[in-house]
Amino acid sequence: MKKQPIQWKRLLRRSIALFLATLGAWLLLVCGGAAGALRSLGESGIFVSAALTAELGHAPGQQPLDQLDGWDRLAVGQSLLLSGSQGAVAQYLGQHAVQEELQLPAGQPAQDHDDLVEEPQLTAAPSDIVARTLLPTSTQGYDVAGGLYLYNRTGEQVDLAGAAKASVPLSLPADGPQILIVHTHATEAYTPDAADVYVPSATARTLEEEDNVLRVGDEMERVFTEMGLQVLHDRTLHDYPQYNGAYTRSYQTVEDYLARYPSIRIVLDIHRDALVGEDGTVYKAVTRIDGVDTAQVMVVVGRGQNGSNPHWMENLTLACKLQTSMNTLYPTLARPMTLRESSYNQELSSGSLLVEVGTHGNTLQEALSAARLFARSAGQVLLGLVEEKTQ
Repeated sequence: MKKQPIQWKRLLRRSIALFLATLGAWLLLVCGGAAGALRSLGESGIFVSAALTAELGHAPGQQPLDQLDGWDRLAVGQSLLLSGSQGAVAQYLGQHAVQEELQLPAGQPAQDHDDLVEEPQLTAAPSDIVARTLLPTSTQGYDVAGGLYLYNRTGEQVDLAGAAKASVPLSLPADGPQILIVHTHATEAYTPDAADVYVPSATARTLEEEDNVLRVGDEMERVFTEMGLQVLHDRTLHDYPQYNGAYTRSYQTVEDYLARYPSIRIVLDIHRDALVGEDGTVYKAVTRIDGVDTAQVMVVVGRGQNGSNPHWMENLTLACKLQTSMNTLYPTLARPMTLRESSYNQELSSGSLLVEVGTHGNTLQEALSAARLFARSAGQVLLGLVEEKTQ
């Protein structure tokens, strides 16, 4: 992988931050009470936000440095103080410092069945990728109900508590396929490492099924099947050879499966996300579960333009159940749920969700670990929806 050049502004900013940190540490030691002062700074949300700004670059509309007094300003940029504040780091990244891959074409309004265009994705050497566990530490910027967090990117007022308490409005037949796994962007891939090297078809994409998200779908299918659920896994490359139009093609695929197999109740469109900071830094969403580095998972609900998806609240209820199961079994596995303006074909079924498994900075092995844990968590919920066999 070609290493991205370091921007001179970033280098200058970090040099200034290091100088201020050194000066601040010296002054604090001279004045006494260094340990307490440093600890209090590390626990300060304002300080953490300011330090992240110095480290990652200014977030539009934010002026955290203006809120600090003189002593706090001297220590901004001392990244070691953030080692105990990973939640604050995660919140900052989740709300301010990243841009997401799925965006509408510039200058075009959102539409149902919109064909999202491919955004250029920066890549980096594995040693340059920054690992973050993305977990909220406050309710700011989220709809919150109990332990559930929803990043609402629409103008819709959401009754998240109501969705979380509601029953899933579907049941799974005892006989026949119950779950469809599909990939609108099947060629999405991860950062190669010593264990998994592939020939790219484009940036962070490959046609090799052992290394793209088809492999992630295979892992989910295996776990679901072992749990006693019945799964179909579609392997169509909807995003190749042409990326644009992928959602239109996957719409037709899902529609055909639902017509052919009326027993299907759950449709999971499996993707991988991309996280790139404003300064070009590539991030990966990762946690450690049972001693294994594991990509984080994000469940996405599509509302549809002007609420045109009639099933979006039902899908949100299902998302809440899966999120609760992940939070219970593997507390750091899930990123906050996201509600978006696009429909992502979820109007086809009241059991449809888009699932982002890791980011392009993660490795395939991290994504496979996430796929297993997601399937176990989701499987617990789905097994509870299976109808009893009639004699």
